[in-house]
Amino acid sequence: MSTYAVAITKEELTTQLNTDGHMGLVDEPVEIGGLDKGPTPYDLLCGALASCTSITLRLYANRKEWDVSRIRVEVKYAKSYKEACETCDEKPQKVDTFERIISLEGNLDNDQKNRMLQIANSCPVHRTLESDILVETRLD
Repeated sequence: MSTYAVAITKEELTTQLNTDGHMGLVDEPVEIGGLDKGPTPYDLLCGALASCTSITLRLYANRKEWDVSRIRVEVKYAKSYKEACETCDEKPQKVDTFERIISLEGNLDNDQKNRMLQIANSCPVHRTLESDILVETRLD
């Protein structure tokens, strides 16, 4: 997989994104200097989690031949402070929180719904976000 981004002009934050031949624009909201021509980088991150979850659930439901007519996954992102423990000397740290809300339409019993929740937690993007991540950066 290869993804690259190109800053279009030095005056704008709008960036052209190319992922294996699929192109789109990424930008920031007007209030922070962008032109709002596309989703923000965090919108894309939330979209990756939402779409991966939906795809994973669809594959599982189809394999099990369960009656699931529609899967909707909403992801909300926030950065908030962790509760400081009473014995810690460290100042409060911020934590990234993704809230994922899954709506399943179809004829599923409670056991099937609970299994779908377990499957959602095993989607590849979810596992990546919860794993130790290393980003290696170099100049070309």
